[in-house]
Amino acid sequence: MTAQLVSEGRIPGPLGSTWWRVTGDLKASTQAGFTPLVVVHGGPGMTHDYLLSIAELAGEGRAVVHYDKIGSGRSAIEAAVDSSTWTVQLFLDELDRVLTGLGISESYHLLGQSWGGMLAAEHAIRQPKGLRALILANSPASMPLWKQGVDQLRAGLPAEVQDVLDRHEAADTTDSAEYAEAGVAFNDRHFCRVVPNPPDVVATFDYLAADSTVYVTMVGPNEFHIIGTLRDWDITAEAHSIVAKTLLINGAHDEATDLCVQPFADAIPDVRWVKFDESSHVPHVEETERYLSVVSRFLAESDPRERRTAE
Repeated sequence: MTAQLVSEGRIPGPLGSTWWRVTGDLKASTQAGFTPLVVVHGGPGMTHDYLLSIAELAGEGRAVVHYDKIGSGRSAIEAAVDSSTWTVQLFLDELDRVLTGLGISESYHLLGQSWGGMLAAEHAIRQPKGLRALILANSPASMPLWKQGVDQLRAGLPAEVQDVLDRHEAADTTDSAEYAEAGVAFNDRHFCRVVPNPPDVVATFDYLAADSTVYVTMVGPNEFHIIGTLRDWDITAEAHSIVAKTLLINGAHDEATDLCVQPFADAIPDVRWVKFDESSHVPHVEETERYLSVVSRFLAESDPRERRTAE
């Protein structure tokens, strides 16, 4: 990728400041007819790092915004909090502050990955005027449906791995090294099939290992034992309210199985669904070239008519 302008900054909030990074030039991008793309990372409690390959879209002239959600990575907490702090509304308010703080709330595209897509869907059902196009990547419409799909994937693991997982979950010893090691077998099949994981993915997991408070509170010990506050989250009844043009993405081996993505496809009026056959949960890492091509074409269709006509 050709070297691009990269800027960073912080936006104040009630719990501390939210760190952001822009690849490209927001003003020049907009003037050229490219609607900026805001990328919302997963977790909860992960960081933007594993999604940095999406910044390559800035090479075509589009500004790409990443940020670390409050309580994650570079967006440290600066106030007293407890487990009740971590709510969907907290992160919706933060997304609004990012859009307003960067001056793009009147026109933006939104790409949410995994939990980031759950948050992006919550944002979209409110029909914000500035949302031009929505990408829900590897994201469930329902955590109960996520669990059903993940249980099916888990049943495909070697019997000895399943035994370790079951034993530690029953004993409430999911913080053991043996349990974590057994979980790697699931992640290597259904989170990232590029092994060893690339540096950007490792960087996110390093941040998560340093502070997993938000993740454990909202999800649980891992991607397949969902016991946190999001365990009953379900947006299937509201998904029809998403009026923005929407692209759904998941992988053939994804922990976000078709079962939990299907409600979005059924309910959203203007939607298309692309599956990545060689990928699991991070096709932007596993099939980067195709992923960027699919996303770039979709966004171009949703950019201002003046630029598309000129092309």
